[in-house]
Amino acid sequence: MSLEKLFANFDNYIPLNEEEREDLSKRVVERKIKRRQFILQEDDVCKHYTFVAEGCFKKFQVDQKGTEHNLQFIAENDWIMEIDSFYNEKPSRVFIEAIEPSVIFQITKPDLIELFMTNPKFNRNFRVIIENRFVELENRVLQAISSTAEERYLTFLNQYPKLSQRLPNTQIASYLGITPEFLSKIRKEISKK
Repeated sequence: MSLEKLFANFDNYIPLNEEEREDLSKRVVERKIKRRQFILQEDDVCKHYTFVAEGCFKKFQVDQKGTEHNLQFIAENDWIMEIDSFYNEKPSRVFIEAIEPSVIFQITKPDLIELFMTNPKFNRNFRVIIENRFVELENRVLQAISSTAEERYLTFLNQYPKLSQRLPNTQIASYLGITPEFLSKIRKEISKK
């Protein structure tokens, strides 16, 4: 069942035929992940490109004071990795942790490269996935330098409509770069409007 979610994800770009689906299914490993379990820790090399079939993850960094800074949330039918670590085999600068029990599919770099070389559809599909991540990152940077906290929160609600109900305020506040108390204040202001 979960593998069908992975195939359906590719159907959003260039659908795979039966032979391509079979090749992909031989190269991915399904894992069940517990809440608060890491699939990547800082200083480890990211060895997998991960598709989230069920559940939710956060990608975050911890500063020298021990404060967590959420960079990204990934839920069902999306991909997560630390791109610099994965492609350049550098130690990761981030953690990737399950926020809730999850089911994932992971593919290693050698298997991914092999898919790229043997079938142009995979190359194209993963390029679009990376391009979408780049657009998301670019928008996030622009917001960080030019938007108010309320505008960032409204964008968050638009980008992650279902996650806003699943995530604790502390996680959302960390993503927005504000305190949980300030987030509560913003929510009250919005509800008055």
